[in-house]
Amino acid sequence: MSRAEAIVERLHALHPKLIDLSLGRMHRALAALGHPERRMPPVVHVAGTNGKGSTCAFLRAITEAAGMRAHVFTSPHLVHFHERVRLAGTLVSDADLTAALEEAEHANAGEPITVFEITTAAALLLFSRVPADVMVLEVGLGGRLDATNVVDRPVATAITSLSMDHMDFLGDTLGAIAGEKAGIIKHGVPCATGLHAPEARDVIERIAHDNAAPLLMRGRDWRCDIVQGGLLFADARGSIDLPPPGLPGPHQAENAGIAIAALRAWNPAWLTDTAIARGIAAAQWPARLQRLQGALAALLPPGFDLWLDGGHNAGAGVALAAHLDTWRDRPLHLVVGMKKGKASAEFLRPLIPYATTLTAVAEPGQHLAMSVEDIVDASGGVARPGPTVAEALTRIARDGRPGRVLICGSLYLAGEVLKAEGLVAA
Repeated sequence: MSRAEAIVERLHALHPKLIDLSLGRMHRALAALGHPERRMPPVVHVAGTNGKGSTCAFLRAITEAAGMRAHVFTSPHLVHFHERVRLAGTLVSDADLTAALEEAEHANAGEPITVFEITTAAALLLFSRVPADVMVLEVGLGGRLDATNVVDRPVATAITSLSMDHMDFLGDTLGAIAGEKAGIIKHGVPCATGLHAPEARDVIERIAHDNAAPLLMRGRDWRCDIVQGGLLFADARGSIDLPPPGLPGPHQAENAGIAIAALRAWNPAWLTDTAIARGIAAAQWPARLQRLQGALAALLPPGFDLWLDGGHNAGAGVALAAHLDTWRDRPLHLVVGMKKGKASAEFLRPLIPYATTLTAVAEPGQHLAMSVEDIVDASGGVARPGPTVAEALTRIARDGRPGRVLICGSLYLAGEVLKAEGLVAA
């Protein structure tokens, strides 16, 4: 455990709840730190249920392709806590993150605060002190009351795909969830968003209207279509021919388009079509249809491909299924592990028709892992017990014809898989 991770463990004692959506504690902590949120580079704030991390990856890649420096704040981490904070293109060092956490802890003076809130405060402190050209800020949970929603004047906001998730915090309808996500919209600040069900779209449109915020919607104000050779982005300013995205899957066309639309709405001087094209091709993000070739992949004989995806809710299941439809040429073996409380049946339903085999797993170190038995039940008895990834892969290698294996269902499972592969975020 790093020093920063040890501090995070200690900070859990400051609040009885892991999640407690409110901005009061953040405002108090930031005031004690001298308001670092007011001294940051231009911020692009990203909310949504699925696709936030990928959209942030595209934003960062485009910025860096233009020769600019990007701060990035994302969550959760997969292997090491410092993956959450990228300073001007480089992952924060353990020493710098430790110092910022200690400074934030001291300024907080023992007052109640959640771990995510004090981590966000420490990250904002770092971002305020290191020069950069852009800050890409990903919402942790929801938006309206999320700890990141303390930036009064971002240059753009973005809302990615919405799905039924975290209903105990955000509401049990898509409209209610959309209202929480759209809480990041600020007065007069453009917001880029994708396609949504009418129930969600109407809420986003109303909140944008109430804030006089230009709303750039896919299909109305911009499009990003999959074409032969890559993507075609088009908006009122014109069209851009793009190479295939660095992140695979048809759903990435929308995430790439949201990133482009947000940046073009802001329109910094450095944003060129060339930078956009290079960034879209260069984008990388762990555990988003990531090809694995390490220790776990070595358990499979020649002729097998091993892939990893952190999708874990109904919307992610639909997006993954669209990609699996392009994999019909070979047998597909799904290895699924999920977090307790997730709608596992809804996630699995669109995937099962594509699976030659389905195996349920729960890794020993996996945070709040759903039991193998519950995943089997959610699959309608289709899944067989692993019970671990390694055991599942060994059985697939022994019993199955060469094909593809996709490990999915949880970002926490993805973290354990990356540890076993000997990989960390780049």
